[in-house]
Amino acid sequence: MKALVLITSLSLVSHYSLADIKDIDAAANTMNINQLSQYSQNTSDYEQAYAFYRLAIIANVSGQRKQAANSLNQAQNTLENLLSAQATADSQALLAAVYGMQIALDNSKGAEFGMKTATLLQQASELEPTNPRVSLVKAINAFYTPSVFGGGLEKAQTFASQAITLYDLPCDTICWGQAEAYTWRGLAKQEQGDLTGATEDWQAAIDIEPQYGWAKFLLNQQAVKQ
Repeated sequence: MKALVLITSLSLVSHYSLADIKDIDAAANTMNINQLSQYSQNTSDYEQAYAFYRLAIIANVSGQRKQAANSLNQAQNTLENLLSAQATADSQALLAAVYGMQIALDNSKGAEFGMKTATLLQQASELEPTNPRVSLVKAINAFYTPSVFGGGLEKAQTFASQAITLYDLPCDTICWGQAEAYTWRGLAKQEQGDLTGATEDWQAAIDIEPQYGWAKFLLNQQAVKQ
C-alpha cells in the first residue's frame, strides 16, 4: 500500500513538473488557481516564472492581493536569476510585465520599477525585434501609462497590432499571448469608444483560445450594457 501511495505521489509530481506553457495557459484561461499553484511549485526556470505570473493575475482578480504580491515576487526572483545567467528577450519581456503588475498593485513602486520596465523592453526589442511577446508587454505598459509619459491608448493599439502580426510567425517553444494581444487591443478600442472594434477583437481572442475566460467575460459584459 505504501509503495502504491509513493508511486502515485511521484506520478503527480512528474505530471506537474512536466507542465509547459500550454498547460499553464489552460489553467489560467479557466482561472484554476489550485493548478496554477501546483505548476508554480513544481516547475522551474522560465515556466516557473510564467506560472507565478499567471497565478498572480488570477489571485488578484479573485481578490487575493497578498497571494498576488507574493507570486509576483517569486516570478521576479526567478526571472532576475535567469537573466543574470543569460539575457533572453522572453525573460526580459516577462520580467517587464511582472514589474508593471507590481506597480499596478502598489503605485509607490513606480519609482523603483518604472525605469527598469522601460529598459528591459528596450533591451528585449534590440535582442529580438520580431518577438511578439515583447510587443504585447509594450502594449500593456502603454495602456497603463499616460500619453505625457510616453504611453497612451493609441500606442497600446499600435503595439498590440504589431504583436498580432508577429504572432503569425512560426513559434516552437514560448508561444503565449496571441489571444491576449487581441484582448488588450480591444480594451484600448473600448476606452476610445470603438465598441464594435472591441467586440470584434474579443471574439477573435475566443476564436484563438475558446476557453479564454477574460475575453468571454468582456464580451458578456458588453452584451449586458447593450
